[in-house]
Amino acid sequence: MKENHETILRLQEALTRFAKAEWRQKPLHGLTRSDIRILYCIMECEATGSPKPRISDISKRLLVTTPTVTQLIKKLIEEELIERTVDPDDRRSVGIALTEKGKAVAKEADALIKQKLGGLVDFLGVEESEKLAELLTKAFHYYHNPERSET
Repeated sequence: MKENHETILRLQEALTRFAKAEWRQKPLHGLTRSDIRILYCIMECEATGSPKPRISDISKRLLVTTPTVTQLIKKLIEEELIERTVDPDDRRSVGIALTEKGKAVAKEADALIKQKLGGLVDFLGVEESEKLAELLTKAFHYYHNPERSET
């Protein structure tokens, strides 16, 4: 561990800076990043042929607990950005759909994210951007692997 001390410090500093990065800080329409992630997730579900996902579907996709999603959903319903829908074939099955207002906000957020990430790709170049995506994915799998023993 001692031989990796400098590398560990550089990673720690880089991750701290990344957490404070400007792209994460600006809310859209007064919504939190979590709110936007929910809207974006529902929009993605609709775009990939899975309209009206259930709360459990959203929580799995976002890797957060169902109660967390439930609380966010309540707020977004109050904001008239999403609505609950009942499956006519199975009245116990409740899905979540974007309202027209929610679709507009989700599309705006999508465009903003693509603009910011496009700027990053322009800055880093395609090759380094691909490498960054690969490394971030590997880091995610390292921390998200339940079989990884804690050291």
